[in-house]
Amino acid sequence: MTLIDTDIIIWNWRGKSEAAALLDAARPFSLSAVTYMELVQSMHNQREWDALQSDLLLWQANILPITEAISSRAVSLVEQHFRSHHLQLADALIAATALAHHLPLVTSNVKHFKAVKGLKLKPFKIA
Repeated sequence: MTLIDTDIIIWNWRGKSEAAALLDAARPFSLSAVTYMELVQSMHNQREWDALQSDLLLWQANILPITEAISSRAVSLVEQHFRSHHLQLADALIAATALAHHLPLVTSNVKHFKAVKGLKLKPFKIA
């Protein structure tokens, strides 16, 4: 099982076949509640909302909630890495979710997460 970052799903929606293949091969996978909220906030209409819900079912995506432990870990990550690496709130919560669940994080935004010790990254590159 893996944790899929928001950018992978967006690449899929933009028609990148590599992202679609990755998501199909990774099924079932998990998403942070942060990723889910970022996706919901990108919806413009009912059709897009329906497509998101359909995709989540197809992918058998498991949405992992933000627990107290994840929140605490994210605070620590921001304290450690904001000044040196500009680690942002959403990325800290996603990283903390991956760490809490012992999941590798699949992302094309490796630079956002590379400073986080113990986080296993699976880089995704768009050709």
